[in-house]
Amino acid sequence: MALERIAIVWNPSKTEREVLETGLAAALGDDEREISWWETTVEDPGQKATEDALEWGADVIVAAGGDGTVRAVAERLAEPGAGAELAIVPLGTGNLLARNLDIPLNNPQAAFARALADEARVIDIGWIETAVDGAPTRQAFAVMAGFGIDAHMIVETDDDLKSKVGWLAYVESLGRAVNASEVIELRIAVDGGEAVTAAGHTLMVGNCGMLQGGITLLPDADPSDGELDLLLLSAEGIAGWLDTLRSFVWDNGIRRLMGATDRAESGDTAAHARATSVAVELPEPRVLEVDGDDLGEVTQFTVEIQPGALRVR
Repeated sequence: MALERIAIVWNPSKTEREVLETGLAAALGDDEREISWWETTVEDPGQKATEDALEWGADVIVAAGGDGTVRAVAERLAEPGAGAELAIVPLGTGNLLARNLDIPLNNPQAAFARALADEARVIDIGWIETAVDGAPTRQAFAVMAGFGIDAHMIVETDDDLKSKVGWLAYVESLGRAVNASEVIELRIAVDGGEAVTAAGHTLMVGNCGMLQGGITLLPDADPSDGELDLLLLSAEGIAGWLDTLRSFVWDNGIRRLMGATDRAESGDTAAHARATSVAVELPEPRVLEVDGDDLGEVTQFTVEIQPGALRVR
C-alpha cells in the first residue's frame, strides 16, 4: 500500500507534538506525504480520533502513546471496512504490542522509520465481552486480557512511581498482587464446548505472549496464528510457586531453547491451552484487565479471536 496520507493519533500526556513532528520529519527525509494530527482526550482515548482520521482518508494511522492509545486505535481499525493500516510509536510504560512486534521503544524517529520502511504484517485481535456494574461492554485487545495477579498489579501500582521508573513499578506491586489473588473455582468453556470446573487465581488469555523485561508467559502465542493462548495459574505457598517457577524457567524456558519441546507444557500449578473462544464464569467478582487497562470487577466474560483483523506496519 502506498502511504500517501498519514494520520497521527497521539496522546498528549505522553509527549509533545513537536517531538513527534521532529521524529516524523527525520524519518520522511525528502519524501512528501499528507500528514494530519488527531489528539486523544480523557473522554476519547483514540476511537473517535481514529474514526475522524479514516474519514479524512488516512492510508495508515499511527498510534503514538501507550498501550491504551494503541488498543483504542486498533479497536476501530479492526472493524470491517476500516481499510487503513496501523503503525505504532510506543511511548507508554508497558508498550506490550510494540515489544511483541519488535518495534523500537521510546524513539519516535526509529519507530516512524520502521513504519515507513516495513511491509505491513497481518495480526489477529481478541474481543472481550462482559458486564461492568450491570453495563454490557465489548472491547478489543491486542496482547492479553484476564484476571488475577496481572490485574491486581495494575490496580496496586503507584502511578507516581510508574511515571518515575516505568514498568519496574509493576514489580514493586507484585507482592500485594499475589496476596490479593486467592484460588477460586471457576467454570470455563473453550470453543463452544461444555463448561468444566477449574481451580486457579489467575487466568490470562493472550494474543501475544511477552511482557515487560522480556518475560514470556505464553511461549506458543503468535499474534498471527488465529488462536488464543490460555494460562491458568493455581500456585499457593512456597512449594506451589516453586513449581510455577520451574514450569516457566525449565519446562517452557531452558528445555524449549534446547529443542526438547516445541509446545508449551503444563505443570501442576501452570496449565496451558489454546482456543479460538473462551467463556468464563466466576463465583465472585474479580478485577478484569485488558491490555493493561482495569475494566473493573466482573463475574463472567467471553473472549473470541478475530483472525487477520489488522495490518500492522
